[in-house]
Amino acid sequence: MKQIYTKTGDGGQTSLRGGERVEKDDIRIETNGQIDHLNALLGVVRSALDAPLIRQIQQELMVVMSHVATPEGCENPKALHVVALTDQMEREIDALTDSRALGFVVPGDHREKAFLHVARTQCRTVERRLWTLHRSYPVDADILIFFNRLSDYLFALSL
Repeated sequence: MKQIYTKTGDGGQTSLRGGERVEKDDIRIETNGQIDHLNALLGVVRSALDAPLIRQIQQELMVVMSHVATPEGCENPKALHVVALTDQMEREIDALTDSRALGFVVPGDHREKAFLHVARTQCRTVERRLWTLHRSYPVDADILIFFNRLSDYLFALSL
């Protein structure tokens, strides 16, 4: 890539995988914007906490984004690993919550935990956008489950 800008989006459109042009507020683009926001927040979390799984999750978010931007009938060569990550998050959630009483939490007592809550709430936004997207463009069920579990994992890390 010679330049970071292409000027192809200056008129309010962008491309999906395969070259199809869509409006920048298309639900697929909006959903990917929300996933990108979550990924940035997870970068803040990762900079503040020792949570090795977070980097793997961030990498998988980029794969998920490529699938969201792949129109029906267009093949995506990037393999999803959301099932394995969901299983790993469930094991960690169980370990983190094994002997703790669970309930509502008021974020803010610790900076690192507050970052986790900001990321968790953004994850819930992503999940809602994915369900909106799913009504028009079917989303792999494992992706939907992954984001539901990811918000649980971020909550468990904040305890």
